[in-house]
Amino acid sequence: MPPRSGLDAYREVWLVDFEFSAPPGERPDPVCLVAREFRLGRTFWLWQDDLRGRRVPPYPIGPDVLFVAYFASAELGCHLALEWELPERVLDLYVEFRRHTNGLDPYCGNGLLGALAWHGLDGMDATEKESMRKLAMRGGPWSECERRALLDYCASDVRALAKLLPAMLPGLDLPRAVLRGRYMRAGALMEWAGVPIDTETLSRLRSGWESIQDRLIQSIDSRFGVFDGRTFDAGRWAGWLARSGISWPRHGSGALMLDDDTFREMARSHADVALMRELRHSLSQLRLEDLAVGSDGRNRVLLSPFGASSGRNTPSNSKFIFGPSTWLRGLIKPEPGMAVAYVDWSQQEFGIAAALSGDRAMMDAYRSGDPYLAFGKQAGRIPADGTKQTHAAERDLFKTCVLGVQYSMGAASLAGQIGKPTPYAATCSDSIAKPIRDSGHGRTGPSLTPCS
Repeated sequence: MPPRSGLDAYREVWLVDFEFSAPPGERPDPVCLVAREFRLGRTFWLWQDDLRGRRVPPYPIGPDVLFVAYFASAELGCHLALEWELPERVLDLYVEFRRHTNGLDPYCGNGLLGALAWHGLDGMDATEKESMRKLAMRGGPWSECERRALLDYCASDVRALAKLLPAMLPGLDLPRAVLRGRYMRAGALMEWAGVPIDTETLSRLRSGWESIQDRLIQSIDSRFGVFDGRTFDAGRWAGWLARSGISWPRHGSGALMLDDDTFREMARSHADVALMRELRHSLSQLRLEDLAVGSDGRNRVLLSPFGASSGRNTPSNSKFIFGPSTWLRGLIKPEPGMAVAYVDWSQQEFGIAAALSGDRAMMDAYRSGDPYLAFGKQAGRIPADGTKQTHAAERDLFKTCVLGVQYSMGAASLAGQIGKPTPYAATCSDSIAKPIRDSGHGRTGPSLTPCS
């Protein structure tokens, strides 16, 4: 007998939705649950009191059972709040809808109503849905009428899942979809744990923030001279750029582009610009009151996995400790006897591109531990004994070229980044992009020879 595939690989398929309350920074407090077995229609309706009295969920959660939800980290967070084990196999239709519409702009958004509309299915009125969500988030006590309304609302989302699952099923790559569901399990655990915060120092920062802003401007702007009080002066910035010999992107009108994305891109190749970006970011975007810290001193936000077109998380920049200026991360403080590790992949994008292209030179560069330095050596621009310290400028040039091309930066933008004419940047771009385009050829020579 051939192995079963798709939903047939699972003994049961459960569609699950919780309503819960979760003030900023706090863990979820489950309000009610509706769960329905997809094939047979067996359904559970459980209110808060019934939930708290259970030691295990009303549905099985083993490897032969598929747990289906929309934005499953919320439901999994409720499992953790109730001290229930997490289901072993998770299918998140939100994640699969994001994957299907990646790079597009769904006309009704990425929520459950948007996914239903995309597939031509009816759903609850958006205004009614928002009012029910606010009712759950308000917290109790609830009247009997409100209880019934919340349970009905929860059940309507489960009915929506029952319509959406078969509509999406033909386009699901189920084994890999369950792998993505596994990541949602990890996301729920991260949201549950939160990040420990030095709340005493945070309180002092909040109370003296205006004074701190003035001192930041006084300290950093002394080398630029572009602020008028607390106001960034575009004309003075243009003067500083001219004196520094930096070519800056402009609008069609000729005005300097001063948005944060432009500053971020230019900061990659100019350390002073990075310093000014940090100052501007601290002054204009850092709202310390918005940082979501719970009563236990943990920073918690919705991580919003797969929210970006690249598939990355998109948590709130103002609520999450990793969103504002990097210096604020000094507020991260483990409890006595505990430790916090800051772990990141090293040049992950370069490694993925090397594997996808099959280019041996890229693979060798990645294995060296510093692919941008190795890339420069392969191109003959950095000597064999060169280091990050002795050839920092050359290494930064190769890094900017590689990352720009990998993220589809055009020649004009790349020229602005590396301070070179557009034809020069176009040559660099083409020589880097070619091995990535010619994926799977397994070349053996050092084919990456840009910017020489």
